Amino acid sequence: MTTLPITDEFASYLTDERHFSPYTARCYGADLRQFIDYIVNDTGISIDQTAEMHALKSRTNPGEDVAGKIDRPTISNIICDADADLIRAYLGFLGEQSYSPATMARKIATLRSFYKWGNRLGYTKTNPMTLIRTPRQSKRLPKAITIEQIERLLAAPNEHDVLGRRDRAMLETLYSTGIRVSELVGLNHDDLDFEHEAMHVRGKGRKERIVPLGSHALGAIRRYIELMSNDTKFGPIWANRAAGEESLPLFLNKHGKRLSSRSVRRKLDKYLRAVGLDPSISPHTLRHSFATHLLDNGADLRSVQELLGHQSLSTTQVYTHISTSRVEDAYKDAHPRAEAG
Repeated sequence: MTTLPITDEFASYLTDERHFSPYTARCYGADLRQFIDYIVNDTGISIDQTAEMHALKSRTNPGEDVAGKIDRPTISNIICDADADLIRAYLGFLGEQSYSPATMARKIATLRSFYKWGNRLGYTKTNPMTLIRTPRQSKRLPKAITIEQIERLLAAPNEHDVLGRRDRAMLETLYSTGIRVSELVGLNHDDLDFEHEAMHVRGKGRKERIVPLGSHALGAIRRYIELMSNDTKFGPIWANRAAGEESLPLFLNKHGKRLSSRSVRRKLDKYLRAVGLDPSISPHTLRHSFATHLLDNGADLRSVQELLGHQSLSTTQVYTHISTSRVEDAYKDAHPRAEAG
């Protein structure tokens, strides 16, 4: 896929100003490069990076003598001058690629962000996305597992060694707090507050919050730290990092480095197989289960919103559909006149 000076600038905006996660920024960047490739293939114009840079400068610096350096059409100008018809043609092309509705919605969201940003900076005279509607998506309820399944999963790690205790502490923390896996692996030792039974979490968009830690998670973390600090291999690593200025990651891999999100997923897969649970269960399923079980047991929606770190209450409200459907199922199963004879 092709990159341009304007796409590089947009990528910097996403990470530096919008504080997008690296994964989301990569997805948006790939979407925008796909749009560029479509235009390149449709027009047959080859990209000259020098000409593209001059074209971009001429759009925001009309008094600067750069227009004369552009002796042929550029992809940057075509993108910036795009109208709704070009966007619709591109979306029609995407529609032939069998993308899921969610992927299509994200690609449209990428173009919305790009043209809103470009219009604000003066790269585009108009915003063609104001005339484009995002197709309605069917709401997909988040998946949650039962408390009995949670108990089986949490009991799976062998706590006789450091890594087993680490895995038990990770799973307990995910379910106890509902944090995202990216937030889990970003935890440092000094984010823990044992006295107040809470934890400092850095979430999406660099937003920070304090979440309570349940007694089971606290106990699992304590047992992990105790064995880690006394281990012949990990003890010195733990002591050296703790004594230095660098933040000490809470969850370490077998090499003494910060654990990755991918490693958490692999560990979860291992324990799902061990206890015979659905292999499609993900770390995010534990987050969904956390929210669902809280609401099932009477927690109010605003509190769950704050615990999950959701910016909008509507994002949290999807969990009420799960609780409602469970109430309806229980009613149909238990009430003698719930079903027609």
